[in-house]
Parts: sequence; structure tokens; C-alpha cells
Amino acid sequence: MVSNREGVCCGDMQMVCLTDFEEYAKEHLSKATWDYYAAGADECCTRDDNLLAYKRIRLRPRILRDVSVSDTRTTVQGTEISFPVGIAPTAFHCLAWHEGEVATARATEALNTCYITSTYSTCSVEEIVAAAPNGYRWFQLYVYRDRKLSEQMVHRVEALGYKALVLTVDVPYTGKRRNDIRNQFKLPPHLKVKNFDGVFQETAGPEEYGIPANTLDPSISWKDVYWLQSITRLPIIIKGILTKEDAELAVEHGVQGIIVSNHGGRQLDGGPASIDALPEIVDTVQGRIEVYVDGGIRTGSDVLKALALGAKCVFIGRPAVWGLAYKGEEGVREVLQILNDEFRLSMALSGCRNVAEINRNLIQFSKL
Repeated sequence: MVSNREGVCCGDMQMVCLTDFEEYAKEHLSKATWDYYAAGADECCTRDDNLLAYKRIRLRPRILRDVSVSDTRTTVQGTEISFPVGIAPTAFHCLAWHEGEVATARATEALNTCYITSTYSTCSVEEIVAAAPNGYRWFQLYVYRDRKLSEQMVHRVEALGYKALVLTVDVPYTGKRRNDIRNQFKLPPHLKVKNFDGVFQETAGPEEYGIPANTLDPSISWKDVYWLQSITRLPIIIKGILTKEDAELAVEHGVQGIIVSNHGGRQLDGGPASIDALPEIVDTVQGRIEVYVDGGIRTGSDVLKALALGAKCVFIGRPAVWGLAYKGEEGVREVLQILNDEFRLSMALSGCRNVAEINRNLIQFSKL
């Protein structure tokens, strides 16, 4: 661990684990920016439990399994990625690093994994594709009161070669993030939500996270899944499911994947940790569609635990932003590489030679 940073330039620091990047980001970002990224809803119970839940899960390692050769590759939606960790949709990367999402896209392209681009990017979807033309990308979508806005975004990203739509369904209204209210958080004047550049120019009135307040549609329902299917051929993945009942409805509505997610604890405080919600959803889905998880992943053994409980892939949010704050593209690459190395080591120490050998027998369920 880096204990004394006085007089040490960032290039000389040895970043050993993801919390090193967290400490660096907290030290170097402005208070309002740090608070925005770190925010959970209300008392932050769910945000904090996302981390604690992984610590409660114990592994049952198998020994003498010849782990001299290991393979971390997997597939998501039929595409091979180098290891089962992608970047979750997170907004406003330019707050952390001047190149923003362009740097994130290059890093994920270099490591051959999946980057879910946020609607609320501070670089446009076109800029992101130009920066990393061979990257594997999904696009995270909100449904707006003005359906044409959502429809135009869908057609834009489909034409640009994005491979799936990630429909975020847990934000009919924005959660109450106390520090953002205290800080009166706003994007600085030189930054904007680039995907909507020029769209809201005529609109006066209060803003919420870079676009006019009340733009999101709280009437969104399951019928909007059918509407999306009618306007695109892209696979639809629903992000924000936490119950078996909604997982079953997702399968019935013909979506191609679920991301078990509580939005990093930023929406409903008091909901379950994502990893705690994962098993019942996996058991309900029964392999009919792919299930992924985000929220609270900080180590390679966290990745192993999530896969053992049935996730096909995990997605990281805040750690990617910490990597950006540290050293842009290189920082995100380091974060991903550390997770990859830790995951490979955890696999080997648990007796798994490849992702297919990871299963629920690896998990010790508490007697409590």
C-alpha cells in the first residue's frame, strides 16, 4: 500500500489494489466532484452494503487441481472478452480526466473487454467510437418523456456499431443524494452532456445532472421494452433488476440479459446489495438469458464470487473513474489489469483453471 505520498509524483507511485486508486482520487479531485462520484442515496446504507456483502461471502477452495495454465476468457452476448469484468455506465468522465470517456474507451479496447457507454457522457458516442474503433461497446439508455429523444439515440448508436442497449430501469426519479444537494452540484460551464449537444438549447429552468429537470419519464413500464424492440435489432439488456419477480418478467418480455444492480446504491436506499440479490435472479432465469452484476466489486476474489453465484460478467463503476483520475487511459488500464491479475490468482488458488469451472460449489453459505 502507498502510505506516504509526500513528494512522490503520481508516475512513481505503485498502485497495488483498487483502494489505492480510490485514495488518490479522493485526494486529487475537487470536493464536489468526489462527492458526486462517491454519492449514495439518503444514508448510503445500500451503497456501503454493496461492499460489505462481498466480505460476508466465503470461498471453498479446491486443491491439487493442476492450475499451471489458466484461462480468464469468457463471452458476453456471444462475443469473446479477455476476462469477465467490464465498465459499467458512469456519467461525466471528463470531471475526472480531461479526455473523459475517450480515455475509458481506449483502455477497454486495449484490454479487450466491454465498455457500457453512459447516456450522460461528456464525450459524444461518435467521439468514443472514433477514439477506439475496435472496442466492444454497449450503450446505456434512459427513456425520456419525449420518446423521439430516446429513439434518435438508439438509431445513432446502432449505426455506430454499438452491440447492445442497456435499458436502465431504476430511475423513474433521481435518488436523493444529499451531498450533491449541499454542494449544489452542476457540471462546470466547459462540460456538457455531449450526446444532447444543442437539443435543449431553448429550454430555460432548473437542471438536473446536465439536462433539464423532469426529462426522464416516470411512466416507463414493461410495454416500453416492446416499443424498444420495435425500433431496434440490438439485444436489450435491462439494468436495475433486484427481484426474481422482475427477472421472470424480463425473460417473458424477450430481453437478452439482466444486470443485477442497485445503481451503486444511488437510488433506493435500503434495497439489497447487488450480490445478495444475484442468486435468486440466477435461479429464476435458469440460463434462459445472461445475468450480470454490478456494485461493490473491488477485488479479483469479488469477481470470482460473483461468477460462482451465477453472473456471466461483472461491471465496475467507481473504480474506473478512480483510474481516470489517477492517470487517464493508463489509469483505467491499470485498474482493469489489477482486477484481471487478482481474478486469475483467485481462480488458481480456488482450483479453477477456466471460467467454466467456476460454480456455486465454490461458495460457502453462512450458517447464520
